[in-house]
Amino acid sequence: MNLRALTRGDAAVAGAAVLLFIASFLPYLTVEFCIANRCTSDSQNAWKASLFPILPSAFLLGIVAAALILVHRLQGEASATRQVLGLRLDQWGTALSVATLWSALWAIGGGGDGVSHGFGAWLGLLAALVLAGAAAAGPLVPALQGPLLTDKPAAPAQPYQAFPQGAGQPGQPGQYGYPQAGQPGAAQAPAYGAEQQQAGGYGYPGAAQQAAQPVHDAAPAAPFQPFWFAVPAVRQLANKDNPAAPPVGELVPGTWYLAVEQRGAALVAQLPDGSHGLLADASGIQRG
Repeated sequence: MNLRALTRGDAAVAGAAVLLFIASFLPYLTVEFCIANRCTSDSQNAWKASLFPILPSAFLLGIVAAALILVHRLQGEASATRQVLGLRLDQWGTALSVATLWSALWAIGGGGDGVSHGFGAWLGLLAALVLAGAAAAGPLVPALQGPLLTDKPAAPAQPYQAFPQGAGQPGQPGQYGYPQAGQPGAAQAPAYGAEQQQAGGYGYPGAAQQAAQPVHDAAPAAPFQPFWFAVPAVRQLANKDNPAAPPVGELVPGTWYLAVEQRGAALVAQLPDGSHGLLADASGIQRG
């Protein structure tokens, strides 16, 4: 299950389900009655047996609908081919959420003399409206399709380069091969003029031949540096050792992944759980 696959629409669905659960314990109906010129009132929530079937139709059905939608989302692309009686889990969840709203509307319309709906009834109706709206509009509205978690991790640390104690920075006195002044070996460094006096130096036989020698050694390629990147759309991550094998995961927009190796135009990416896979299509990625 990939928690980073959840969208803003999924968060609205989950929030509506929580509100439905809370509203079921709040007063749903308030009945006022008078006996011997003495009036009193009694409040009942949806869990009272006398209000059946309001609890399963207007509350529990919506919670089940939200659970189906979230389970479908957490299963990733594997759930696209899983169907129950010809429908995917999210399609069942959307249908049940609309049925919940319909039941809540009919229940709120009932009543009679001395009977009024309490706060639980109105909160349940509002939660059912949010649930049905988020379930139906989630796949259609771009604002609800955005990822819920978009935090960007810190940049990868640069490789550590150790210098011996007492050595200066590259290009400064005291670096590798250049003893500092006052240390043993400092007096042994040849002067600039003395270097030119060596055989083959400037002005001596062999200098022209050495200068005319073509340079055949090319500069070595820069080593690969790990970097963070994000994909513009959902892309499959193949097995890095056997690309023809089934995918090992997927990359979703709004999440930053670490590229640890480059193989031609493909990248070896690291998933949040530490596993690795091969991203064959690296076009359009955003580098961090």
